[in-house]
Amino acid sequence: MTIAVIMTFLAVISQVTIYFLFSKLSLMLLLFCIMATVLILFAVYCYFKKQDKILGEAASKIEAFLAGDIEARIENDEEGELYRLFWLINNMSAVLTSKAAKENREKIFLKNTISDISNIYNGIIEGAENMEQVREFTNSSVKELDRIDTLVQNLLKITRLDAGTMVFHKEDENISEIIKDIELHFAYRAETEGKSISVSGSDHVTFFCDRDWMTEALENLVKNALDHTEEGDTVSISWSSFHTILKIEVKDNGRGIHPEDIHHIFKRFYRSRFSKDSQGIGLGLSLTKAIVEAHGGTIEVDSKMGVGTTFIMNFLIPSKL
Repeated sequence: MTIAVIMTFLAVISQVTIYFLFSKLSLMLLLFCIMATVLILFAVYCYFKKQDKILGEAASKIEAFLAGDIEARIENDEEGELYRLFWLINNMSAVLTSKAAKENREKIFLKNTISDISNIYNGIIEGAENMEQVREFTNSSVKELDRIDTLVQNLLKITRLDAGTMVFHKEDENISEIIKDIELHFAYRAETEGKSISVSGSDHVTFFCDRDWMTEALENLVKNALDHTEEGDTVSISWSSFHTILKIEVKDNGRGIHPEDIHHIFKRFYRSRFSKDSQGIGLGLSLTKAIVEAHGGTIEVDSKMGVGTTFIMNFLIPSKL
């Protein structure tokens, strides 16, 4: 009995010992897991705090740039996608700064040019011997100033369209009414030059557009057609709708466009070496293209020398965007 009791006692002691050892090990493992979790959470906190600081500094640099500090740049001397994004933002800032500087130089050049012209005009007027010379010079000056004003206004419009800052006030407009207003606008010039303007299309076709801008786009095409036609020629404006497409054509039977120029006529300031027009400044067609595309449309040209030219505009309808 004594040996059995001793063995039982030892067994109990062993189980108790094992239990305490296991409990101690479990407690240590639990403490280790807690410490590891705390360290991981601390590391994550530090990481996101650092990222938040980096993004905060980047945001402050962007705000500084937008406020006028063109030299503001984001630090991007480390590796990673975030710093690659910063690098791209810095590049974009450099491009915008360069573009702004160029536009500013152009404005200064234009201002100085106008100032120089004004000084020259004043000198000529002061040196004029009679009022007839002054009147002739004044009439000539008014025409030139009108051309300069048109140039500046068109440049500003194209710039705003390119930058996406132009606000369009679109409504459902009757195409017939727009085009008949344009016909009336050019009626006196056409009659004076011995030319005719004809319009054709349904009175019930509507288009969701900005009336003023669409009118300007069409007027540029009609003016261009009148500039390149002779006495007795005709400028035709027609429109039609095909389910989801609105098609507008401005056609003339004038001199036509030289094949060399077809692919360049929508470029800014492009002047053909074959053109007889000495007054144009090469912005009308570029502005028209920008307006058409801003309305979700496309513009094409078909022309043959000695036969005439047709500008075709296609728009999706309705385009209530």
